[in-house]
Amino acid sequence: MKILFDLLPVIFFFSAYYIAGAFPDEAHALVTKWLAADIPVDLAPILIATFTTIVATALQIGLVWLKHRKVDRMLWISLLVIATLGGATLAFHDPAFIKWKPTALYWLFGLVLIASDMAFGRNLIRKMLEGQIRLPDPIWFRLNLAWALFFVILGTLNIYVAYNFSEKVWVNFKAIGCLVLIFVFALAQGLYLSKHLLEDETSQDEASP
Repeated sequence: MKILFDLLPVIFFFSAYYIAGAFPDEAHALVTKWLAADIPVDLAPILIATFTTIVATALQIGLVWLKHRKVDRMLWISLLVIATLGGATLAFHDPAFIKWKPTALYWLFGLVLIASDMAFGRNLIRKMLEGQIRLPDPIWFRLNLAWALFFVILGTLNIYVAYNFSEKVWVNFKAIGCLVLIFVFALAQGLYLSKHLLEDETSQDEASP
């Protein structure tokens, strides 16, 4: 259930895009009336999906606040990015801005992971996981660096797909492809960590009298 909640903006974006695409005339009439401008028919789905994502992200933050009375900083940053780039897409009727949104967020995640560790000595991946697993310090460093580099690569891949493939291909990549890549990377990370956890347990057993 939590995974679905975390994916709320992505689900809304994907659903709104394809629903609008299934009813092009109605979507075009809605966007033209709403933005008070002569919008090309083929732009209606992405504009509706963009607006829906902004609303979904704001709704997500509101629900988190009601439940916990606090909101994670990254959620606020996510809202700021989507509101800025999504707002630019709506204002200028240009999908290029919203296509940069995943890249901006992924690069920001990577930068934060690297800067927190290098500049402030705070390994954020360790902070999130050390309550569940115990690893040697070098492994925590590699893990944090691996996630940072992964987000940088994923952000680069997003913008490559956005500018070299059709809009529908990009939407599918954003909504499904990125999630699959994250899942595969997390799975590979789990296999890597299990090896070190096994080695750690073995060394502890050997050290026991």
